[in-house]
Amino acid sequence: MSESRRTDDERASGLDRQIAFLEGRRASKEERRAAGDLTGQKARSSAERLLTRSTSGAIYAVVTLACLFCGPVTTTALVVAQAWLCCSEFFRICRMGGRMPNEVIGLAAAVLFPPAALVSGLLACALVIFVMLMACACWYVFTPRASVADVAVTAFGPLYTSLAFSSVVLIRKFDPGLTGALVTLAVMLSIWANDAFAYFVGSALGRHKLAPRISPSKSVEGFFGGIVGSVIVWVVLAVFVVGDMSISMAVLCGLVVGVAGVIGDLFESRLKRGVGVKDSGNVLPGHGGLLDRSDSMLFGSMAAFFLLLFGGIL
Repeated sequence: MSESRRTDDERASGLDRQIAFLEGRRASKEERRAAGDLTGQKARSSAERLLTRSTSGAIYAVVTLACLFCGPVTTTALVVAQAWLCCSEFFRICRMGGRMPNEVIGLAAAVLFPPAALVSGLLACALVIFVMLMACACWYVFTPRASVADVAVTAFGPLYTSLAFSSVVLIRKFDPGLTGALVTLAVMLSIWANDAFAYFVGSALGRHKLAPRISPSKSVEGFFGGIVGSVIVWVVLAVFVVGDMSISMAVLCGLVVGVAGVIGDLFESRLKRGVGVKDSGNVLPGHGGLLDRSDSMLFGSMAAFFLLLFGGIL
């Protein structure tokens, strides 16, 4: 055999060994690749989730700001849509738990609460509650398959979601101008700041679990960090927007609204854990359902409304 032929055979053999080596490495990673566990896959997946979450969050924020600053009517329209979605997601969770709410009655009430709040405030909301309870009673009387538990979740759904959300309308309507928009925005910002500060402080310093069986990621340190964030926003509101609000009143509002927001978050987490779901829905890519996004807002905004009302600000 000539020298050149032998050299060609050696090169071919070496190339075959290299190909076999690469194919072996690829085969050894096949399980991890199928599970999405490779480093490149994880990095790409994280980047995609962050982009999706940021985009949907930005759209949500822009729409919310636009409606707030356009006036009470657009704010009411936004709250109607949010309340309907939140109530629908709540009923979905209830159905997964074996309950059968009357969605026609519940969702109709959810749509009526925000415009009632805009037109005549709490008195009109009380009228909607009365009509809703009468409708639930009639449904229960004439529907043998309906249980008391079904009636209870039918009535509770719109109260928990829409009536609580209507506090945003009640805050916004007290001043149709810029001040009303800024106060309403500050209330919402304090609740968002509570969530953000709780996350960052909890991630950096969290050692003691706040409610491990309901929300394992929440810590006591994060809870207090969130309260600080809420108080900061309220103090800024008192100093730059609402001159009639004292610093002590602002601190009290920050504390109460922050605690109420955390209770709202834990309550919704308990609802989901009771039926074994991670998200209430998928209307907001990267965030889950709207109820997931608004759980703190429901209790926090209602607490803010009563504090501002009894404090003489509204």
